Amino acid sequence: MLKSTWGGEEQYHMHPSGDRPISRFPPEAAGIVHVLKDKSASELHKLLSDKNAYRQFLFSLDVVQNQILLRDELRAETMQLAKHNLEKEPHIKELRNQCQIIRVTELAAAREKLNELEKQKQEILKFYSPASLLHRLQEAMRKTEDESEALHQQLLNREIDLTTFMHKYKTLRKLYHKSALTHLAANMSMVG
Repeated sequence: MLKSTWGGEEQYHMHPSGDRPISRFPPEAAGIVHVLKDKSASELHKLLSDKNAYRQFLFSLDVVQNQILLRDELRAETMQLAKHNLEKEPHIKELRNQCQIIRVTELAAAREKLNELEKQKQEILKFYSPASLLHRLQEAMRKTEDESEALHQQLLNREIDLTTFMHKYKTLRKLYHKSALTHLAANMSMVG
């Protein structure tokens, strides 16, 4: 029984009837074996001992020539793709720069908007802070007090009649005392 290893496997097995071995070589190797079968012992010995003869025989095989051709085609395609990619590099750099510019300008605009909104927020917080509300309430009380005094002066100067004075004065004093009570309650709640 003839045995050989190809990749660690047995390459020939006996046919169940026992007549002849069954080949398990890959198709490419089977073609090489077929070519080698036709060689004489001296030709085989020359292939084993002469590197040039071996090389010449190897490169004469269709399988090797096909592999070389395929390698050369793949190399040419790879080179073509590489050249094509290199031709696109300036365009890619330009697009990258444009993206960077857009990112920077949008970021600057967003930061500016954020700063503006932050200022508005601070103004709103300041406007509605307890101290600000108390100050505005105190200003409203002072204004109402001034209007009451001016109305009283008009009555003394006889610029308005008593009925009109009473109606307006009562309204102003109600507003003043309501504001004063609110101011007092707010002060008390802030203290404790």
